[in-house]
Amino acid sequence: MKRSRVNDIMAEADEMIRRHGFTLPPFAYWTPEEFAARRETARHVIDSRCGWDITDYGRGRFDEMGLFLFTLRNGLLGDLRNGGGMCYAEKLLISRRDQLSPMHTHVIKAEDIINRGGATLVVELYGSDDRGGFAGDRGGTVWCDGLRRDFAPGEKLRLRPGESVTLRPGDWHAFWGEGGDVLIGEVSTVNDDETDNIFRDPIGRFAEIEEDVAPTHLLVSDYRAWLCQA
Repeated sequence: MKRSRVNDIMAEADEMIRRHGFTLPPFAYWTPEEFAARRETARHVIDSRCGWDITDYGRGRFDEMGLFLFTLRNGLLGDLRNGGGMCYAEKLLISRRDQLSPMHTHVIKAEDIINRGGATLVVELYGSDDRGGFAGDRGGTVWCDGLRRDFAPGEKLRLRPGESVTLRPGDWHAFWGEGGDVLIGEVSTVNDDETDNIFRDPIGRFAEIEEDVAPTHLLVSDYRAWLCQA
């Protein structure tokens, strides 16, 4: 993706988030230079990879297959392993009309996916085999707003604003906006996007960036290069 396109997506996402009554935290608006100057006090933000995240899954077709995310807060896997401390994460996502977030599951993370506003969010569901792999012939059980719901393989949940689904490790899912763009909330256990996204098809989690202009704000995938993270 070109950096100029990333900058435009950030601006569009910020406008949609504000339109639905949410405001991003102050560090969201730091320039790269401000972030570098504050990197020691922002160590937890950097280490837990909070911030802007825009992906085309390495396919170069963002409008067809992609996702906007902003990680608002996130603990560390060490806390989760120790069973105490900051064991949770929260994100805002935007799924555009007919924009696919492809079939995947998580090994560690359980998550609530919440339609915070906009159009209908479609979530396609499959169960897993005995090893946690994708099982195209299996359904399973999820919880929608706390109520149990059994699903058939390939069933599509349609979540209207205010509705949610709870997904556990091994629940295979893909999603997209139907009829328009959707602002999504995600509340989960600690989030590790580098290792805990298992895709059915061999795709990448992060976009490759072509630096045609300077970044307005850093992506989480920029932190190592721009903030000298080891």
